[in-house]
Amino acid sequence: MTKRPGILFAVGATVAGLVTAAPTPATAESGASQRAATQLKWTDCGTKTYPGLQCSSVSTPLDHDDPSGRRITLALSRIPHTAKTFQGPLLVNPGGPGGSGLSMAGFVASSLPKSVAAQYDVIGFDPRGVGKSQPALDCVPKYFDPLRPDSVPESPGVEEANRNRARAFAEACGEKYPDLLPYIDTISAAKDLEVIRQATGSGQLNYFGYSYGTYLGAVYAKLFPQRVRRLVLDSNVDPDGIWYEDNIAQNYAFDARHKAFAAWVAKHDTTYGLGGDPAEVERAWYAMRAAVKANPAGGKVGASELEDTFLPGGYYNGYWPHLADAFAAYVHDKDQDALVKAYKKFGAVDAADDNGYSVYTAVQCRDTAWPRPWNVWRTDSWNVRAKAPFFTWNNTWYNAPCADWPVEPLNPMRVSNNNLPPVLLFQATEDAATPYEGGITLHRMLRGSRLVVEEGGGNHGITLSGNDCLDTYLADYLAKGTVPRGTGNRAAPDAVCAKSPDPQPLTGRAAERSARGTDLGTRGGTLHGLLGFRG
Repeated sequence: MTKRPGILFAVGATVAGLVTAAPTPATAESGASQRAATQLKWTDCGTKTYPGLQCSSVSTPLDHDDPSGRRITLALSRIPHTAKTFQGPLLVNPGGPGGSGLSMAGFVASSLPKSVAAQYDVIGFDPRGVGKSQPALDCVPKYFDPLRPDSVPESPGVEEANRNRARAFAEACGEKYPDLLPYIDTISAAKDLEVIRQATGSGQLNYFGYSYGTYLGAVYAKLFPQRVRRLVLDSNVDPDGIWYEDNIAQNYAFDARHKAFAAWVAKHDTTYGLGGDPAEVERAWYAMRAAVKANPAGGKVGASELEDTFLPGGYYNGYWPHLADAFAAYVHDKDQDALVKAYKKFGAVDAADDNGYSVYTAVQCRDTAWPRPWNVWRTDSWNVRAKAPFFTWNNTWYNAPCADWPVEPLNPMRVSNNNLPPVLLFQATEDAATPYEGGITLHRMLRGSRLVVEEGGGNHGITLSGNDCLDTYLADYLAKGTVPRGTGNRAAPDAVCAKSPDPQPLTGRAAERSARGTDLGTRGGTLHGLLGFRG
């Protein structure tokens, strides 16, 4: 991806002097409003990682236009405030669509400065259809189990096999959930946020969303601008591209991140021995892809599964050393087990992922119209793949159920908004899942918003991931409502942070843990495990 003008000038700027106090749209919640929160009954559900976690649930209409009709249940989690100053509920969402948010409450509360987190009830939730919310969707269990057809349809038979799989998925969803699918969409989910706000007894809502959660937050703000107190959006969906065009933009951006991975491997050629030229590393990767296409590693990792395995490296470069180890082991030692372990760690899908994908398709296919003629998909995919071969066809098949979705699409909501308090946006310039242009577009659409950019950063989800500059802007905003001073140019960032350092190859015990498939052991790794992929 190319560098954008108007960014580099501020890389060396410090946080001091860039922030200014924003008008506070509402005072901290009063004791009366706290006492009004009688609808939610919280019970302890702490985990080893988050022992203070509490759980509850709330009922919401399936059809918000028929509030007296059928109701569904949303699962909630909370880390309660402990400070005398109480700033109300802070809803957190990891994206998706289809991502479970119950663990996000614990993560956000433990990752923010203690003095800031203590002022909020940090609330996570499973959106409608997701996880512990009921009913939960699972259209086709084990849909992604290996081995799948090669994603690149180099023959009519391979294209037909992939096309039939996607069509069958759409048909199965329609047959299994005919009463639910018309109401699994972003607007309905945004109205659920208002139900949660009402249940807390708070007059206004604070919201912090990553990835797709940025679009969900922007839709909520459009529907209920007077209810927004503070709004943080990290790694921003381009609202103008919902959803077909956004996915095409992803294809180019993920290819660029795959090239960045190859360049990193080449830089560390003394460790991996895959070539000192990024192009040489890429050739080795595509040769590996051809090899597992012909002879799947361990009978589980074919060409499509290999793409699934390396795709997470496009979301978070902390995975690069683990992926490079498996890559090198396969190339040099024909170690199929190394690829299988990497696939299980990064690419394999479990029942929760099946649920997430079902909701992903339900939301994206319902939110807006997708092309119906398959020839449009085919032509676009081949044209894009000519420049961006890594991810294009894999992404096409991931979204292909929308070509045959059994529910009529809605019109996407225009999220432009002149009625909000200052909104804080975060965006990395080389983000693949939500490319940089989306952050600029949303910055233009939300009047008075402030955009903080990680120059050169390529990770998806950048706050609370170890970059002190970014996290200081976040903490100051949540604590005091301060935002960077506006530049007056809504096509450019208002503040810029240097990117987090790239990872180093694994050595010693870290390499041993990677070989065993144990956890990644970093805050960034924890965050990106919660955010999941594709969202």
